[in-house]
Amino acid sequence: MVNKRWIYAVVGTIILLFAGLVYAWSVIASPLVAFFTQWNKAQISLTFTICMSFFCLGGLIGGIVSKKISVRTNIWISGVLFFLGFFIASKTDSLAMLYIGYGVLAGFASGFVYNGIMSCVTKWYSDKPGFISGIALMGFGIGSFVIGKVYQAYTPAGPGVEEWRNSFLVFGILLCVVLFVGGLIMKSPGADFIAPEPSAKKKSKHVEEGIEATPSQMLRRPTFWLYFIWSVSLSAAGLALISQASGIVVEIDKTILPAKVATIVGLISIFNGVGRVICGFLFDKIGRRNTMFIVDFTFLAAVCLLIGALMTKSFIIIVIAFVVSGLAYGGITPMNSAFIGAFYGRKNYPVNYPIINMNLLLASFGGTIAGAMYDASGSYLSTFFIMLGAVAIATISSVLIKRP
Repeated sequence: MVNKRWIYAVVGTIILLFAGLVYAWSVIASPLVAFFTQWNKAQISLTFTICMSFFCLGGLIGGIVSKKISVRTNIWISGVLFFLGFFIASKTDSLAMLYIGYGVLAGFASGFVYNGIMSCVTKWYSDKPGFISGIALMGFGIGSFVIGKVYQAYTPAGPGVEEWRNSFLVFGILLCVVLFVGGLIMKSPGADFIAPEPSAKKKSKHVEEGIEATPSQMLRRPTFWLYFIWSVSLSAAGLALISQASGIVVEIDKTILPAKVATIVGLISIFNGVGRVICGFLFDKIGRRNTMFIVDFTFLAAVCLLIGALMTKSFIIIVIAFVVSGLAYGGITPMNSAFIGAFYGRKNYPVNYPIINMNLLLASFGGTIAGAMYDASGSYLSTFFIMLGAVAIATISSVLIKRP
């Protein structure tokens, strides 16, 4: 059985690749901005905030019902919700319909299947929690780039141009089909499955011994809240950038073509995926503390590069900045998964994990705040200052975290 577990890792990664489509909002929203000229940037950005909020809610509910439904049922429910969400969004003529379709239903579906897949694959790879988290979440991160590029290629933007409606409908059908097929294959390990134990030579000397904790026990520990602050701060920084990424590129080069904008913005998603694998690997090898410090420093470097790119209007620097930003942002999600499993055990992981992911309920407002501050100031430097403050708070929190 152990030598076949790679099948579930591959299928889970593919499912998350498609579920990660919701993260392509800055690209997906471009035709809507051109079509609905009466909507401002803050109103458009709120769609992504709602999406991330219901992503968190979907993950939490997925964890609560995980012992009552199979991973297959979880995936199929998510597929139906994705279809309904994109179908409603394709028919929208109001912000309310967009918020319900893309924000509520698609966001909930993404979080629901995210929790189901992560809970399943980490059971198969309990011997490599950081690595498998990084691999699976790489799919979730890269999905927004891959599918976003397809969307950009077949969805022109402009006043009166409505091709985006067909694209939304196609996305809904595609997600439903992919998740239906994936659900036929995906399954959790049986009670007789035992993951291989790493040899003494392969065990990291940096491992911090954890405990088995219920959600209520976990929530009473200061260590959890310090990590929660770290995750909220850096996630807010990442989401603030993602929500404004397309506009930042255009600000640097106003003559750039939309397809090229999508490619450059997509670098965040590509290296987000790469960062997830690297961070997961580092967690297993050098431990939680060292990995968190690396993520903190990478975020700081990213903000400095972003400020430099905007001040100098340098196309090369913004490309480098987006690469570094993707690597930094990619470090958060595998840390969430590996941290919860390592510090608070596997028994209650399906519920404990979405609780830490609830950080996005707060972090998602990073995009909305960034949009509002841009509307007020007319400059993306405000976004970078938000990110800089978030990195400072995260660094202080990471220093204070101790083993449970």
